[in-house]
Amino acid sequence: MTSPSLILILVWTFILGAIFHLWRGGGAGKLLLFLVLSFVGFFTGQWIATYFYWTFDLYGQIHLLFGTAGSILFLLVGNFLSFQENGL
Repeated sequence: MTSPSLILILVWTFILGAIFHLWRGGGAGKLLLFLVLSFVGFFTGQWIATYFYWTFDLYGQIHLLFGTAGSILFLLVGNFLSFQENGL
């Protein structure tokens, strides 16, 4: 993967994480959590699409559809898990 591809992925995942943070709210800790979840989710979706040799959503070397889907999935699950109470 080339460095322009990595920069595009980084910018796109930060945009997704920031938009999700604006939608769901929270402090600086939640923003950091959402940015990391977005980044990890995108690379998980990217890896899955590359592993199965899916090529219909390629933008250069980047699988935008599956990366974005992975990012959104990780953001939703992470948001759900972060709002759970610690009591019994």
